[in-house]
Amino acid sequence: MAIAMGWHKPDNVAGSSAPAIMVGLFVATGGILFGYDTGTISGILAMSAFRNQFSTGYIDPTDHSPNVSPAQSSQIVAILSAGTFFGSLFAAPLGDHLGRRLSLIMAVGIFSFGVLLQTIAMHIPLLISGRFFAGLGVGIISVLVPLYQSEMAPKWIRGTLVCAYQLAITTGLLLAAIVNIFTQTLDHVNAFRIPLALQFVWAGILLLGLSLLPETPRYLIKRNRHTAAALSLSRLRRLDITHPALIEELAEIQANHEYELSLGPSTYRDVFLGTPHLGRRVLTGCGLQMLQQLSGCNFIFYYGTTFFKNIGISSPFVVQLITNIVNVVSTFPGMVLVESWGRRRLLMVSAVGMAVSQFLVAAVGTAVPEVRTANIVLIVFVCIYIFFFAAGWGPVVWVVTSEIYPLKVRAKSMSISTASNWLFNFAIAYGTPYLVNDGEGYANLEAKVFFVWGTFCVVACAFVWYMVFETSKISLEQIDELYERVDKAWKSNSFQPSWSFQEMRDEGVSASGVQLTEHDEIRSRTGTSSSTAESGTTLTEEDKIIAQLGDVDLSY
Repeated sequence: MAIAMGWHKPDNVAGSSAPAIMVGLFVATGGILFGYDTGTISGILAMSAFRNQFSTGYIDPTDHSPNVSPAQSSQIVAILSAGTFFGSLFAAPLGDHLGRRLSLIMAVGIFSFGVLLQTIAMHIPLLISGRFFAGLGVGIISVLVPLYQSEMAPKWIRGTLVCAYQLAITTGLLLAAIVNIFTQTLDHVNAFRIPLALQFVWAGILLLGLSLLPETPRYLIKRNRHTAAALSLSRLRRLDITHPALIEELAEIQANHEYELSLGPSTYRDVFLGTPHLGRRVLTGCGLQMLQQLSGCNFIFYYGTTFFKNIGISSPFVVQLITNIVNVVSTFPGMVLVESWGRRRLLMVSAVGMAVSQFLVAAVGTAVPEVRTANIVLIVFVCIYIFFFAAGWGPVVWVVTSEIYPLKVRAKSMSISTASNWLFNFAIAYGTPYLVNDGEGYANLEAKVFFVWGTFCVVACAFVWYMVFETSKISLEQIDELYERVDKAWKSNSFQPSWSFQEMRDEGVSASGVQLTEHDEIRSRTGTSSSTAESGTTLTEEDKIIAQLGDVDLSY
């Protein structure tokens, strides 16, 4: 499949990447849980059956029919994000103590409990409770799925596999839009109960698969379970447990972990103050996650149906379906370009495209509101905005935040950066009705709200230039070297790794940022220097085996 989509495993990489790719793609389906839930509530809020059942007496001024009030709508939508915020913070201790896989299984169970409460709810309080528990599960999943993927994926396709998580989110949104179209015409409670109950299907599939998958080798090294790590990596690389390439990969992961621990402990304090440059890295991750939300993406996915209906579009459910189709299809270019263009370039191009589209939507919607031609223009440029988001800031933010942190604090750092995403997700979900709706105490921005999102897209482009280092085509262990040796993000494109953490450990070399050149005649275990076969230096048996492999890339 990878070859069919334009990717090809480098010839000098030992073993097979197929098992790791299949595992990474399956785990990515965890994104369907969040995407489907988000898309479902967007359509359900506009269903007549839902409005009649959950209305507490509020009459919507736009159509003079019963509805939930803007305040109640904010609570129903935003409570999921509140749950995800706490879930993402819980993900770090769970992932570090129970493991990535078992924690994911627990998260799916919590999510399913929340779905049960939503499905049986006939009043707002129980519905809100169910969405909170569903959010708790989604928050844990949103941290551990990209973390699991990055820790088991080969470096040459790591970015693409993590992008598959965003593809799963967009697929969930599309599935929800399709289901909503089929059920929204029903005039009884099944109109909203059927979409809610279908979430059990996605959760069940994920739960079944997780029971069969291996734990990540990097987590097992972190827990000093070396034999289990070797068995896990053997399954993922389709190599015998005694294969020299597999032994070498494990040795480099172990050496890197020991090097990280030598720089300080793995406490929450070190997430912000540790070395090398952990504070800068967590600031980068949090900034990216916040700006992803401030780009306005979830305004469309949470309130798109309601927004299109309020500005006079006659078929808001169909328009929402169109935007979700664009969202899914547009993710595929990002999955390809994330490796060929790199993270920085794709994020900047995406931010510029989003900003232009948002400003045009805001200008047209403000200048000529409720005109059919203007509505068509609005829909077109909303779709163009979604294209740039889905090809760039949607998937690539998850890629960068899953790979820039060292192993010792990876779960903690990623949980903090992901929590910042959900915090701003909550703020936008709760505040949007007050920004766009008409009435006393409301801003009534309508289409002008896109000026706000467009401005943040401009800020996002500048943030990437100054803060995001290029991490494509290097292993997770080599990213530590990148942050030690390169001081400016815009200089990171030219970085070439040269350290071997095994050599640093075995020879007692300190991390100084100076390239190790004392033993150029000894073959570097990252496959970057010449063979030891011609060297007069005394070799260990392990070095002799590796030298016989020739030019094989033993890192990932």
